[in-house]
Amino acid sequence: MRLLPLAPGRPGWGSPRHLPSCSPTLLLLLVLGGCLRVSGVAAGTRRPNVVLLLTDDQDEVLGGMTPLKKTRALIGEMGMTFSSAYVPSALCCPSRASILTGKYPHNHHVVNNTLEGNCSSKSWQKIQEPNTFPAILRSMCGYQTFFAGKYLNEYGAPDAGGLEHVPLGWSYWYALEKNSKYYNYTLSINGKARKHGENYSVDYLTDVLANVSLDFLNYKSNFEPFFMMIATPAPHSPWTAAPQYQKAFQSIFAPRNKNFNIHGTNKHWLIRQAKTPMTNSSIQFLDNAFRKRWQTLLSVDDLVEKLIKRLEFTGELNNTYIFYTSDNGYHTGQFSLPIDKRQLYEFDIKVPLLVRGPGIKPNQTSKMLVANIDLGPTILDIAGYDLNKTQMDGMSLLPILRGASNLTWRSDVLVEYQGEGRNVTDPTCPSLSPGVSQCFPDCICEDAYNNTYACVRTMSALWNLQYCEFDDQEVFVEVYNLTADPDQITNIAKNIDPELLGKMNYRLMMLQSCSGPTCRTPGVFDPGYRFDPRLMFSNHGSVRTRRFSKHLL
Repeated sequence: MRLLPLAPGRPGWGSPRHLPSCSPTLLLLLVLGGCLRVSGVAAGTRRPNVVLLLTDDQDEVLGGMTPLKKTRALIGEMGMTFSSAYVPSALCCPSRASILTGKYPHNHHVVNNTLEGNCSSKSWQKIQEPNTFPAILRSMCGYQTFFAGKYLNEYGAPDAGGLEHVPLGWSYWYALEKNSKYYNYTLSINGKARKHGENYSVDYLTDVLANVSLDFLNYKSNFEPFFMMIATPAPHSPWTAAPQYQKAFQSIFAPRNKNFNIHGTNKHWLIRQAKTPMTNSSIQFLDNAFRKRWQTLLSVDDLVEKLIKRLEFTGELNNTYIFYTSDNGYHTGQFSLPIDKRQLYEFDIKVPLLVRGPGIKPNQTSKMLVANIDLGPTILDIAGYDLNKTQMDGMSLLPILRGASNLTWRSDVLVEYQGEGRNVTDPTCPSLSPGVSQCFPDCICEDAYNNTYACVRTMSALWNLQYCEFDDQEVFVEVYNLTADPDQITNIAKNIDPELLGKMNYRLMMLQSCSGPTCRTPGVFDPGYRFDPRLMFSNHGSVRTRRFSKHLL
C-alpha cells in the first residue's frame, strides 16, 4: 500500500513534493531557520536524514535490550550506546511530550495519560504542537517528516479533534488511535480513519509499521532530507506476540535481583503498602508478562533489520542517523510491586538509547548523563538549526556522538511525576488510603493521587545520587547512593550530611522552576555551582520546600 503525503489545505500540509528544492520559498525558509548548512557536512552534500525508533515501556535495567540481538548489532555496535539515559517522567504521555518538545513536564504541562492531564488535549495541540522539533524540521529546515505508530495516549479522542487531527509539521501521518494495541485498532492515515482486524498477515501492528515505513522510503522525495519517527506498541501490554514468536523464551523469568520481592522499607507509603512476599500467583503472572514482553520485541528487532537493509539498499544508510530508545522503563516484582512503571527508581526512569550515524565511531559506550529532552535538540542540531531559537530544556548530544574532547556536560537531570487518582477510598479496597489507582485484585496499587514527586538524578566523577521529594502529608524524602546501593534498597535521607541534603533540596527547587538555558546551569557537584543557604528559608525562618501544582508540575 502506498502512503501518500498530506493534501493541500489539511493541517500539517507541506510535503516536500510541494516545495521543490530550488523554490525561492524553501530557500528563504532555510536561511531564516538557520538550516542551510550543517556543521561537519560538506558543501553540496544533502543534509543528514534521521530515524527515531521509539518503543513503549521498554526497560534497560532488567535486560530489556537482551532479545534485540539484531538491533544491538546494527545500531549499538555500529555506533554509540548510552549507559545513563533517563526520562523526565516515567509515564508514556508526559515522556513522549518531552521527546517531542525537548522540555521537562513542568514546561510542556502534560502531567499524565488523560485529556485532563493535557495528553493530546486541545491546549497541547494549540500551544505545544507548533513548537515540536518535527514541526521545526518541516517548516524551517525543509525536511520530509513521517510518523507511524503510537503518538500520545489520548490521540484521536473525539473531544480533541478525533482522528482527523493531524499535528502540525507532519508530511506523512500514520498514527494509532489512543494506546498501544497489536490487533483490532484504528489508524489515522493523514486524518482518515482505517480500522484493522486480527489477521496477522495484514493487521499485526508492529509489522504494519515496518511495511508502511519501507513504503515511505520507496515513495518519498529524493531531493530533500527526511525524518522518520516509528513508535511501536511493543513491549506494552497486552503483550501479544507474533505467532512465530509465541513460544520464545519459555525458560526465561523476571530477574530475581536484590530488590525483587522485598518490602520497600523506609520508602514512600505507596511502596510500603505492597504485600511481601508476593503470592505465587502474582509471581507467575509477572513472569509470564516478562516473557511475553520479550516475545513482542522480536518483531521490533525484525523491523529494525528491514529498515536498515532498505536504507543500505537505497544508498542512504551512511547519511542517516538512527536513534533507538523507549518512553520509560518498567518493573516486574521490584519492591513487591507486580508490573507497571511510574515510580522514581532506576528500573522505571532509565531507558535504552542507541545511536548510529555519520561521524559516530562504532562500538562506543558513553557514560554521559542524558535524557530524552535531549533528542529534539540533537536532531535539530543535526539538521543545522540554531538551537538558540528554541525554548527547549535539553542539550544536543551531537558533540558526544562525534567524540568531542574536553566537553563540559551536565551532572544532573530532573525527574517529575504527578500521581493519578482521586482523593476518595476505593470501595473494593476499603483498607487502603484514599486516592489509590492502578490496583490489582489483591489490592496492591501502583499509583495514587499523592504519588507526586520530583527528583534530582545526579552523576559526577565522585557522586552517583538520587534525591526525591513527595508532595504528601509526610513531605516524604528519599535519597539513594547508587554507587554503594545500585538497587536503591536503603533510603539514606536521615543519614546523609545535612549540608549536602540542603544543597540537593535547593537544586531541586531550581530545576523545578527552570526553563530553557536555566535547566542547564551547573549542578551541586559542578565547579561553577553556587549555593546561597539563605534561599533555603522563608521569611519566617522555616525550611523552604518545593511546591507542587495540582495542574501543572
